[in-house]
Amino acid sequence: MKKLKMKINDNFNKNYEKLKEILPNAFTEKITGYDKNGTPIIERAIDIDILRAEIGCPPVEGKEERYRFTWPDKQRAVLLSNEPTTSTLRPCKTKSINFDDTKNVYIEGDNIEVLKILQETYLDKIKLIYIDPPYNTGKDSFVYDDDFILSNEEFNHISGKYDDDGNVLFDFRLNNETNGRFHTDWLNMMYPRLRLARNLLPDEGIILINMDENEIVNLQKICAEIFGEQNDLGTIVWDKRNPKGDARGISYQHEYILAYAKNKNAFLNSCKMQRPKKNANMILAKAKSLFSKMETGAALEEINAEFSQWISKQTEFSGGEKAYNKIDEHGEVYRGVSMAWPNKKKAPDDYFVPLIHPVTQKPCPIPERGWRNPSATMKDLQNKGLILFGKDETTQPTRKYLLSENMYENIPSLIYYGGSDTAMLEGFGVPFDTPKVVEICKEHIMSFTGKDDIILDFFSGSGTVAHGVMAANAEDNLNRTFIMVQIPEECGAETSLGRAGFKNICEAGEMRIAKAGEMLKKINPSLDCGFRVFSCASSNMEDVYYSPAEYSQATLFNMADNIKADRTAEDLLYQVMLELGILLSSEIAETSIDGKRVFSVEKDFLMACFDSDITDEVVTEIAKRKPHYAVFRDGGMTNDSVMANFEQIFAAYSPGTVKRIL
Repeated sequence: MKKLKMKINDNFNKNYEKLKEILPNAFTEKITGYDKNGTPIIERAIDIDILRAEIGCPPVEGKEERYRFTWPDKQRAVLLSNEPTTSTLRPCKTKSINFDDTKNVYIEGDNIEVLKILQETYLDKIKLIYIDPPYNTGKDSFVYDDDFILSNEEFNHISGKYDDDGNVLFDFRLNNETNGRFHTDWLNMMYPRLRLARNLLPDEGIILINMDENEIVNLQKICAEIFGEQNDLGTIVWDKRNPKGDARGISYQHEYILAYAKNKNAFLNSCKMQRPKKNANMILAKAKSLFSKMETGAALEEINAEFSQWISKQTEFSGGEKAYNKIDEHGEVYRGVSMAWPNKKKAPDDYFVPLIHPVTQKPCPIPERGWRNPSATMKDLQNKGLILFGKDETTQPTRKYLLSENMYENIPSLIYYGGSDTAMLEGFGVPFDTPKVVEICKEHIMSFTGKDDIILDFFSGSGTVAHGVMAANAEDNLNRTFIMVQIPEECGAETSLGRAGFKNICEAGEMRIAKAGEMLKKINPSLDCGFRVFSCASSNMEDVYYSPAEYSQATLFNMADNIKADRTAEDLLYQVMLELGILLSSEIAETSIDGKRVFSVEKDFLMACFDSDITDEVVTEIAKRKPHYAVFRDGGMTNDSVMANFEQIFAAYSPGTVKRIL
């Protein structure tokens, strides 16, 4: 049986294999040295001359000028995103809500490690990434341990000169005289995370990034590099209507939301880039409730009078929404719209064909400059009952505009929103200072995602995105799920969260999501408001598992197991699931076979037993259930006889099962 790697995200090897598939003739091998026995050490390599010939464009080398956005340690940031990890996720059932049944996930840990861990399992599976990273206001302290720290002396030595690759390095100290790495630290923090995040999106996926003026220019540049300029969907300006009081120049009162697709064409083919009209569902629900009175004998005129009165009393409705104040004989909400040609110039002759009144059979008046549509379209509208005629031919007909046809409108480039969720969170007992606005978040989630889509926020903070996902589901009854990632940054005693008794941001975020879920459950009782909590931790395996050659035979004899003593069977199960590409939200059942603990994931897609002293009976029962994967502990069989029978048992009952050990 093959051994599981228990290691994730070897992007170096993935990129090598992708290039090799396209240009196999450019790949070769070379001798890089000799071992102590004089045997040559051969490593894989790329023949640059063949690569140049195949690509057909001249290379830019050394200190030649080129268009490129760079900064100190950018190459290390690239390497960081490609390095594999042995870290894993450990389930925390005591912190979770409805652990066994929920599909939502909350992960405590450094997001770069978590993004690497998710690479195999969630590759191409995240429809929307919605993040609110640090704005780099000069007051941020990056708690992400990426080892990019440069002393001022090191920075002064390389800044403004060329790096080893001949790239021009710019001195970013002008932004903040007290920190020679003001922009550099932020770029080195963001760049590898966005590179990893892109892998999780399918071609139809989208990423939304909140930002203010401090790093918006740099963010646009690295997004153009990582996602491609051709995949820029636009930038939304959020007018917060509260100018910053500490401005020394023009006072900013807006922030930005950048939108990039993984593949713009694929995204636009799957999404109309429209948002639900704010109160459309409320209007339809009211109309449906009133229309049901016809079953008890109410007249349509009475229903319409009551409906129109209700519409006029809705103070939050816009003029356009209040115009939908009529219900037709089918229960459809509509409004009348002029069908006159909208331009000043006269319409073509085909736009002057008269409409015949259905009762009097006489032509109705034609607008002075013609109809809005050609005759074929007008005839189609009439056949569909979408033209409103007067009592006779003397009244000019109008277009019957159904609300059900117009539930969506284009995403605006400008959002006006002066409100704040601070008061709501204080009511929850989680006083975050600057949370994102749930209504804006919900609107974008409903606009860009649909049934069963997964939404990821790897700068979860106050948990607004999770709240937004649940609020969207409560409104349209779709089953979106969320994955929140947050480093457990400590809450200082002087902060509002610290004064409220929270030790770290994760505690506060989890409580906020739980409180929001309780509130939304009252609106939609069937809503999934739970979440499985995981903590990012070092591998469940001892170091010897990954590099047995580094340990002497005597040392190996002293090691009773290659699994860390404090790790549970559930810990092992989730690390195995992550390597095999099985979602963290998967259904898990536990059973006992011949006294041994056996896990079944997604109705026997994976069956795993990590106990020792496994008997033929256990192996046989698992094989009879024909799992796709079967995983056991290395050396877990009770004796050599069971080990010898193992392959024969699976060959007899389930030859297609993929068998692995750890």
